[in-house]
Amino acid sequence: MNLNIKKLSDHTGAEIDNINLNKIYDEGIYSELNKAFLKYSVLVIRNQDLSPNEFHKSSQIFGKIFEQHNKKFSLKDNNLVHYISNKDKYEDGKIYIPGEGYHTDHSNDPNPPKATILHAKEIPSYGGDTQFVNMNLIYKKLPSKLKNKINDLKAVHVYQSSHSKRKLMALSNKSEKQDETIHSIIRTHPENKKKCLYINPIRIENIIGLTNSESIKLLEKLMKYVSKKDFEYRHKWKLGDFVIWDNRILMHKANGDYDMNEKRYLYRLMIQNEEY
Repeated sequence: MNLNIKKLSDHTGAEIDNINLNKIYDEGIYSELNKAFLKYSVLVIRNQDLSPNEFHKSSQIFGKIFEQHNKKFSLKDNNLVHYISNKDKYEDGKIYIPGEGYHTDHSNDPNPPKATILHAKEIPSYGGDTQFVNMNLIYKKLPSKLKNKINDLKAVHVYQSSHSKRKLMALSNKSEKQDETIHSIIRTHPENKKKCLYINPIRIENIIGLTNSESIKLLEKLMKYVSKKDFEYRHKWKLGDFVIWDNRILMHKANGDYDMNEKRYLYRLMIQNEEY
């Protein structure tokens, strides 16, 4: 079986529309899918219709399942599978839009997940795109002076930074993942060896060796590069999409620009990073 792989942009993203993840039993296809994932960073597999257990099984093509942090979003059918929905609300009644603002998933973990996977079960009639930004290409474009400044810097990541403009849902168990962890601002991808800018304004509490104001100023400066559209792939969701992306090289954000009377509902799993 030959995979029908189509590039979705010049630098990031590819789609496959001729496979059923429920009916793949060929190790060769598993290998090809993993190669495509590593090459394109975002892999979109169209026209899937998976139950929570089928989604769990299919996702393991790409590695071992990473245990997600906030258990309040776990599905009853399979508690490793979480859901993303626009029907949850904060305590003040405001609608919670999962994934707002550029970030990388679970960077407050000592070994963050290598990949995140979403499977679209219900989508609105318009909007709700996910934007992916290639942080290797952004790193390459940084001015030399700025590269030299950040090359050896490390940042402290927490569940939610006190400086974050985005409010996260409270953890279901306050003992979950509240500890600090430290990551370099420049990280090398463990498989393709590409250098990537690794930042997360939602979770970075401070940059070691800088004051709070200096940390915020530097993050804001770096985020201006992230916000440019030069190295972005913007995914427009279709029902049944199975989308996996590489957290080691990408930042992403979701958009809440759709009719909130319509439902947006996706399954989510994450894959362990075994090459840390």
